Amino acid sequence: MKLSPAPREVRLAGVVTAVPSLALLVFGVVVLVNGLGEPARPGNNVYVESGTFIVVALAFLAASAGLVLGQTWARSPGVVIALIVVGLGWYLLGPSGEPAWGVPVALFGIAALVLLFRRPSRAWALGLREGETETEAAERGGLAGRRAEREGHDED
Repeated sequence: MKLSPAPREVRLAGVVTAVPSLALLVFGVVVLVNGLGEPARPGNNVYVESGTFIVVALAFLAASAGLVLGQTWARSPGVVIALIVVGLGWYLLGPSGEPAWGVPVALFGIAALVLLFRRPSRAWALGLREGETETEAAERGGLAGRRAEREGHDED
């Protein structure tokens, strides 16, 4: 598989978003293991709870892997993951009163956002050509326009 020419910032954002995604996966497994030893209580379905954490973690990891592999579809989910992580960091920092956890968690989210919105990342996501402005790329159709032009040239 040939990797697309994604900038270093995008690949690094993939690594940064993978860390909280892996932590969520581990948390889901821990919830499952701890819940198996406890007697069942009404309103407490450990399988659903841990399954939710695990499924969300796997979706987050898929987006993180997409960023590392340079897939343009992964940028939007990467931004969503980063925003969720920033919100979690804020909650840990403020309402939960856990600054020792909140600060590093929020910094992971902020770092991913900064990486995904740096100029090289935006240019890559928009499919900018060398010396082209964002407006010119939008008029051409951005990444989809570049892909269509490339496919049109391949048929000739």
